[in-house]
Amino acid sequence: MALSPRAWGAAAAVLGIVVDQAYKWWMLGPFDIASKGRIAVAPFADLVLVWNRGVSYGFLTQDAAGGQWFLIALGLVGAAVFAWWLKNTGRLLPAVALGLVIGGALSNVIDRLLYGAVADFFLLHAGGFEWYVFNLADVWISAGVVGLAIAWLTERRENATDA
Repeated sequence: MALSPRAWGAAAAVLGIVVDQAYKWWMLGPFDIASKGRIAVAPFADLVLVWNRGVSYGFLTQDAAGGQWFLIALGLVGAAVFAWWLKNTGRLLPAVALGLVIGGALSNVIDRLLYGAVADFFLLHAGGFEWYVFNLADVWISAGVVGLAIAWLTERRENATDA
């Protein structure tokens, strides 16, 4: 019996949460990135610990408890909207893409609940330019958005309302 697109999307969400949280556990615990500082892993990539108290690029940085709860609620509402969308799609690419967005959002919510901030580790750089520091959950969200855009651009219009 083949999995439905919705089941693939749910599996992507769960797998995304598990992988991101396991990586964060390892980086914060056994690897102890906090005591190591910045670690070069490639000429263009470093590992470093940054606690993000906002959303992308530190936007809406919240240090107060009320602000953190606002960001938790925002993540939960966003995940719920994407879960509703997942429930109503019958196509594989959008379903998996939605699952990635849901998994990334919920994993970052878990960080906020556990630590009061999101743990970010990956820093890309070239020359004197440094990109923002991000985590695997951010990768899942970005990949999900790209997947949704590809689905929107490539799937036939008559299939757009299939459920």
